[in-house]
Amino acid sequence: MTQTDPAPLPADLLPADCPVPSVPVLGSRKWAWRIIRCLEDGPRRFSELRVPLAGITAKVLAESLRSMEQDGVLVRTEFDENPPRVEYALTPLGRTLLGPMDAMCAWSRENLAGLLAARAEHERGH
Repeated sequence: MTQTDPAPLPADLLPADCPVPSVPVLGSRKWAWRIIRCLEDGPRRFSELRVPLAGITAKVLAESLRSMEQDGVLVRTEFDENPPRVEYALTPLGRTLLGPMDAMCAWSRENLAGLLAARAEHERGH
């Protein structure tokens, strides 16, 4: 059996107009996916989000929420009450991420054991 070299990769394999590298919510923000999942069933207050996100500091949560709001993934609503009340909710754009998240979770459930076994095997070999 002879091995043939694959064709060279074309220069335009990763086109300049492909938006994937600039979509920050898809993974470059550690807490974004978890925050989205927390908001799946409706609006939540900052203090409510802190409960399931126990490992996050208040500063990082605030920064994450602010950046996700800038991306149009969630909306921050201030209520004119005393004491002041603020809620965060997914936007329609943010809700479009739930399907891909479900698919990634299903993939993880099916393949995590194999992935971890491959990783362990690799570590043993090095």
